[in-house]
Amino acid sequence: MPVPLRSAAADGAATTDGLPVWDLSDLYPAPDSAAVSADLARSEREAQSFSATYAGTLAKLSGEALAEAIAAYERIEERLGRVMSYAQLLFAALSSDPERGRFYQTITERVTAISSHLLFFTLELNRLDEAALAPKLAAPALAHFRPWLEDLRVFRPHQLSDELEKLLHEKEVTGHSAWSRLFDETIAALRVPLRGEALTVNAALEKLSDRDRGLREAAAVAIGEVFASNIRLFSFITNTLAKDKEIIDTWRRYPQPWSSRNRANMVEDEVVEALEQAVAEAFPRLSHRYYALKARWLGLEKLQHWDRNAPLPEDDDRDIAWDAARARVLEAYGAFSPELAEIGRRFFEQPWIDAAPRPGKAGGAFAHPTVPSAHPYLLLNYHGRTRDVMTLAHELGHGVHQVLAGDQGYLLANTPLTLAETASVFGEMLTFRAMVAKERDPRRKRVMLAAKVEDMLNTVVRQIAFYRFEKRLHLARREGELLAPRIGEIWLEVQRESLGPAFEFTPDYAVFWAYIPHFIHTPFYVYAYAFGDCLVNALYGVFEDGHPGFAEKYLDLLRAGGSKRHRELLAPFGLDAADPAFWRRGLDVIAGLIDQIEAAG
Repeated sequence: MPVPLRSAAADGAATTDGLPVWDLSDLYPAPDSAAVSADLARSEREAQSFSATYAGTLAKLSGEALAEAIAAYERIEERLGRVMSYAQLLFAALSSDPERGRFYQTITERVTAISSHLLFFTLELNRLDEAALAPKLAAPALAHFRPWLEDLRVFRPHQLSDELEKLLHEKEVTGHSAWSRLFDETIAALRVPLRGEALTVNAALEKLSDRDRGLREAAAVAIGEVFASNIRLFSFITNTLAKDKEIIDTWRRYPQPWSSRNRANMVEDEVVEALEQAVAEAFPRLSHRYYALKARWLGLEKLQHWDRNAPLPEDDDRDIAWDAARARVLEAYGAFSPELAEIGRRFFEQPWIDAAPRPGKAGGAFAHPTVPSAHPYLLLNYHGRTRDVMTLAHELGHGVHQVLAGDQGYLLANTPLTLAETASVFGEMLTFRAMVAKERDPRRKRVMLAAKVEDMLNTVVRQIAFYRFEKRLHLARREGELLAPRIGEIWLEVQRESLGPAFEFTPDYAVFWAYIPHFIHTPFYVYAYAFGDCLVNALYGVFEDGHPGFAEKYLDLLRAGGSKRHRELLAPFGLDAADPAFWRRGLDVIAGLIDQIEAAG
């Protein structure tokens, strides 16, 4: 039976084992509701009318008329975004339900077909030369949309003919989207046999953080066996999507597989290269050093991959009830900014969070912004650990950011991925610092510092390792299809480089690349986590130094959404991501925490 998505009460009181379950009726009452059909039908009519009115006319429009056209385009796109968000969230809540999968695919196909009528608009805007566009941009009515237009024109050199763009757009539902769905449904349907239970992949991965080393090893072996038995499928999906990307990148004249992601993130190639290089150079003083310490604490000559997230011997990791987690996060947010906490409180007072783990539910956690006319939703799998409290703080940061940026409107609310992690990582840091400040037991404080270091290593070192894996994989794929053993070799290469000599990787770890969704859904996304973590470390340092008006400047940064780039947003704090010292400052924060742990013995 599908898990019901509607809560029993408007205040979000419905729970599973005391955990909240979201209510998606703020978007639509049900998949078969008249509202879904009506919004799709209205969007199709308006999209066709929009095309008939504006196609081939943009060069002749005044600035005021162009602003009206963009506003009309935004309204249609937001309505389509609303129904698409609903289908995505419905599917994430129970990906194993065939009816939800069917609904998700049906909506994806319908939205793609409707939006094909709108495709001409951005293509035609990009065909306007600078001399024709400049007088239009002088119109006050167009001022709000200027950042969107500037971002759009970043892709001008890579734009294809209208016919090819339309073909690629319409084939997306049988291309990348279809392979992504197959990956999601495969992962959701897998079961890992472990000590008499059949666990979901997410539940089995949780066992890799268990105190019992025997259980961690058994879980790792079982997960590896399940992935290995499906590795041909995962390899085929990966090969197909990498080749698909190569074909499109070649047609669009992108020099490297990661170039299109950098453009989408509105970040310069050299900035990303500087980040990658800085982190790679810091592997020895960060991850290599920390995991050598951890091996000593655990009494092991060498760590295995199932020891990476093992709790320290003195870590009791007491079970933290949901209400306690909520209180800790909101208190930390409130101490920094009452406004930040007030927005965060809405997520708990309203049924906007789905925190209950269950079979078939998407693993991990995310914050979905939906559309500015509605509100974000948070998905978590809460198990009551300290790490889960940090995840709650992280995703709530995303949610608050999305609420604040919503005033920019649908086209400008979304933040580039390099800045999208700012509020989430900052929220984590606020919560962590607050919890450490209250802890009086030196033993517990060391455990908390170690847990934070591990989270930072997972966010910075591990994600840059993922990025380097993707780079090598996509470049190798250009030479021909990659067999699963070769993909595994690339995976183990980057793991050894990034985690260091404290680890002795068993052969079964060669298949653990297979379950990571970012490689499938958003290639080369992962460096954004490291970007965000280092950015926040530098930003938090400015805050601790007593920068005047920091809290209000920070909220302004979040309110900006996608209307400004990282240079503009960081300038009020005296920071510049193009400066190599910026990244070193962020990495020094992690090194400093390791110093504290090392000094404590």
